[in-house]
Amino acid sequence: MNQMIRTSLFAAAVLAAPAIASAAPAEPPQLAQCKVCHNFAAGQPNKIGPNLHGVVGKKAASTAGFTYSAALKAKGASGLVWDAKSLDAWLAKPATFAPGTKMAYAGLADPKARAAVIAYLAGNK
Repeated sequence: MNQMIRTSLFAAAVLAAPAIASAAPAEPPQLAQCKVCHNFAAGQPNKIGPNLHGVVGKKAASTAGFTYSAALKAKGASGLVWDAKSLDAWLAKPATFAPGTKMAYAGLADPKARAAVIAYLAGNK
């Protein structure tokens, strides 16, 4: 490959990088089970569970218009902000993370599946 072609390919890659980096991660297959109870897009209403748009970096139990369990309200009152670590623990076993939660979900056992869901949530801003 000659130098001119390599330079052109490099330039194209550099110019495309911001668009690629800003793209939201692909929706993981496990999200289908989450969608039964949650919405994920800005402006969509709460369902059985709160809308999860922008949840990463957000204080626990703080989505407007949703009535949280005392267990999650206590987590929020204690200063819990949803991050990768807290979401991983929550998704693994919600009832263990917040005993008394209203979320009737046994948990997502596979750590790779949880990581994929968390990556999606982190990119869903």
